[in-house]
Amino acid sequence: MKWKIAAAFPLALAAALWIGNTSLFSRFPSDKPLRIIAHRGQHQLFDASHVENDTCTASQMLPPTHAFLENSIAGMKAAFDAGADVVELDVHLTPDKQFAVFHDWTLDCRTEANGVTEQTPMPVLKTLDIGYGYTADGGRTFPFRGQGKGLMPTLPEVFAALPDGRFLINFKSRRREEGEALATLLNADAAARAATFGVYGGNEPTETAVGLVTALPGYSNRSAKSCLLNYLALGWSGHVPETCRNTLVPVPANLAFLLWGWPERFYDRMRAAGSDVVLIGPFEAGDAGSSGIDDSRTWAMVPPGFPGLVWTNVIEKVKPEVERRGFCALPSKLLICG
Repeated sequence: MKWKIAAAFPLALAAALWIGNTSLFSRFPSDKPLRIIAHRGQHQLFDASHVENDTCTASQMLPPTHAFLENSIAGMKAAFDAGADVVELDVHLTPDKQFAVFHDWTLDCRTEANGVTEQTPMPVLKTLDIGYGYTADGGRTFPFRGQGKGLMPTLPEVFAALPDGRFLINFKSRRREEGEALATLLNADAAARAATFGVYGGNEPTETAVGLVTALPGYSNRSAKSCLLNYLALGWSGHVPETCRNTLVPVPANLAFLLWGWPERFYDRMRAAGSDVVLIGPFEAGDAGSSGIDDSRTWAMVPPGFPGLVWTNVIEKVKPEVERRGFCALPSKLLICG
C-alpha cells in the first residue's frame, strides 16, 4: 500500500503543477491590443551574424531601403507613422549635463570624430555627421555621408519634436548620475514624464531613476535577471518576485516556454503585479545585439492574441506580419484588427 502512495505522489504533484500553471483554460483579454516597441526608431539594418560589443555596425550596413538613421528625430517619426506605440532610444549624459541621443559609446564608428560620447560637450556633438560612417560595400561608398550633419538630438528636443510620442530610454552607461539627471528632468517637466514610457539599461542609472520617479517602470540588467530566475524557481506556485512587480518584464521569445504559465497565465500574473510583458527576439549565448521580433520565423513565436509589447528592429515590416496573424492594435495606429 505504501509503495502505491509513494508512486502516486509524483503524479499528483505533476497534476497539481499542471493545473496551477496551464493556460489551457485561460484567455488573453480581448480588449487589450498588441503594442510595438521600435528599437532605435526606423533605422539602417546591418549584418548581425558576427557582431560583438565593439563591432562598428555602421560598417556592416546592409544595402539601404530607406533614408532614416537610428536615434534621429526623422527616424523616430517614421517609426510612429509605421505603427510604433513606443520608440526606444539611447542616451548619454554629456559634461555640460545634456542628454545626447546616440547609440554608440564612442563617436568613431558613425561620425567623423573620435572620442567617448559622454565625454564630449553637446555643442561639439551638434556639429557632427551621424551618417558619416555608414557603408554597405566595405568603404567604397558612404550613402549617408553629409546627410546626418547636426542631426544628433538632445532628449528634450526629441520630446518637443514628437509631443505625442512615448519613449523607452536606454542608459548606455553605469553612472548613477545619469539616473539622477533624468529623474530631475522628469520630475520637473510633466510633459517629459508623460512621454517617458520607461527606462532600462545599466544597473546604477536605471535603478536610480526608477527609485526617484514615481511609477516609472524600468528594468536594469540586474533586475531583469533576478526577475526571470526567481520566477523560474518560484513561479510554479503563482508567486511573482518583487523584481517582477511594477516594471517591464523582458522575455526572450525562444525561452518563453520555460516560464510557468506561459503565455496567458504568465501574462495575467505580471499584469496583476503591475507589470508589462515585453517579448523580445531569441536569446543566443554571446549575442551582443538587441534581438527583435523581426521576421516570419520570430513572429511565429508570438502567441496568438498576445496583448503585451513586442520589440522589433524593423518597424517598417511590422504591419503585414500583424495583419497576417490577426492581432489587434490601437485604432489610432495604422495597424488594425485582422
